Amino acid sequence: MHPQLSPLVAATAQWLLRAYPPGNGAVDRALAEAQARQAVRAAAALRYPTALDAALVDVTGGGGADRLDWVTGAGDDAPWRSWVDEVVASWAACLLGDPALAQAAVAAVAGRATAEYGRLLAPGEADRHAAALLRHPDLLAPVADLHRADLLTALALDPRDPPVAV
Repeated sequence: MHPQLSPLVAATAQWLLRAYPPGNGAVDRALAEAQARQAVRAAAALRYPTALDAALVDVTGGGGADRLDWVTGAGDDAPWRSWVDEVVASWAACLLGDPALAQAAVAAVAGRATAEYGRLLAPGEADRHAAALLRHPDLLAPVADLHRADLLTALALDPRDPPVAV
């Protein structure tokens, strides 16, 4: 992932954590944040694969969370929210709710170097507990469905195909 995408990744992960809060306690928050950041990092790397793409986002910003807030009923006026990227949030929601898509996305952006995506790809029991809302496919559906077809296109998958095999 390009360093210019760091503000977008941080803001989009923060939005996901506020829309789908983690369990109670500092450990749960840290585990959920790690999962959200890994999903957002993979989604951002797919969405903005070149240095030029990342530089353009660095100049223009992420677009904001207004539509995401409308879909989920979440939101506030914090300035960081202008860096939230709707498409990246939607793709990250797809990855968090569908392990097969997460595998395909990480394979596309990281190849065999998947260690930095361990909590996304192989969450332990503590990870699942901490991010129960963040990983619930039914709860994620309104956000994930916004741009799921574009994610499948980016991964060269046909939306009419059966789910990706794990």
